[in-house]
Amino acid sequence: MDGQHKLKKNDVKAIAANVARLSHLLTRERGSLPAAYLQEAGLREAYFVYFLPPNLQKMYVPLRELAFHPARLLDKDRLRILDLGCGPGTSLLGALEFFSARENPPRIELVGIDQVAGNLKIVEELFIARQQTAALAASLKIIHSGIEHAGRRLAGTFDLIVFSNVLNELFTHDEGRIGKRVAAVSDILRRFLADDGSCIIIEPALRETSRELLQVRDGLLESGFHVYSPCLYHADCPALSNPKDWCHEDIPWDSPALIQELDKLTGLRKESLKFSYLVLRKDDCTLDDLYGGHAFRVLSEPLPSKGKLEYYLCGEGGRKPVTRRDKDRTAANEAFGTLTRGDVVRFEGLIDEGKRRKIGKDTSVTRLLSNQPSLPAE
Repeated sequence: MDGQHKLKKNDVKAIAANVARLSHLLTRERGSLPAAYLQEAGLREAYFVYFLPPNLQKMYVPLRELAFHPARLLDKDRLRILDLGCGPGTSLLGALEFFSARENPPRIELVGIDQVAGNLKIVEELFIARQQTAALAASLKIIHSGIEHAGRRLAGTFDLIVFSNVLNELFTHDEGRIGKRVAAVSDILRRFLADDGSCIIIEPALRETSRELLQVRDGLLESGFHVYSPCLYHADCPALSNPKDWCHEDIPWDSPALIQELDKLTGLRKESLKFSYLVLRKDDCTLDDLYGGHAFRVLSEPLPSKGKLEYYLCGEGGRKPVTRRDKDRTAANEAFGTLTRGDVVRFEGLIDEGKRRKIGKDTSVTRLLSNQPSLPAE
């Protein structure tokens, strides 16, 4: 099921057709995507070959940022991880891969909940296959349930609670869906998240799903939870003031040869990891603790125009464009031209002009965190 085995030309074409169909269901027709879509053999193979490898790596980003905290938030002898709406277990596998790469990995206790029994069978199969070649001590418990009834089947607290590509599927056609999602997540976290635990929410990078995630973010802030990352601005999200704005990751990814071949056949592009994410905590630990409250997250690709270079950044003071005129480029601010979406950066001597910020010749630019999804060392 690793999707990288050699296939005959006709097999690849058949997979490509199903990849294109599944991509359409996951984007343009997401509202009509059946919960049990992986029970169809063609769509299941398309998911394992094309969608699972990059989706698995999306978990590395929030976990890596948690691992960076000076309080060493993930350094425990045992970690309990709950995945609600786990599907085929992609995020659970991503967590296993992440922790297995660490020098002193904890014992992992996984709990996967899904309303589709067939998905849970796949989770078990993938977990068994993974553990046959892994030295990581891990256990798996699966629970057949919808998220709305999950609390009846759970006991104890968890160090990590994951909602991966599932929040947008809750109360989809309900006009009050944002409030109901906030209430559902809040209830789960209050009852089952450890006091020093973290909740990771991953959603598609589409504008609608990403903006609704930002609305849920604001609702959870009002409910008393704290955003650990990616936000370095901790009030209501400023992107929501403009209906055209949203935040998402777009991380370069060196795709395997088979996926590159499928891209050619389908016209799709899996050259990067596109997704939106949110990490929440009960305590007030944030990624900003590393940087002293004076860092900014890069929200856009570079936006060059005549005589200047611009990015949208968010941090202290909210979401604003930051501009460097070509004539103000110096050795001190050279790094500005190399920034990519998702980077964390610090400035010395940044000029605040109200609606925008400007880099002068004497402004220094330091990249503090790259958006590259590498596994962290100890």
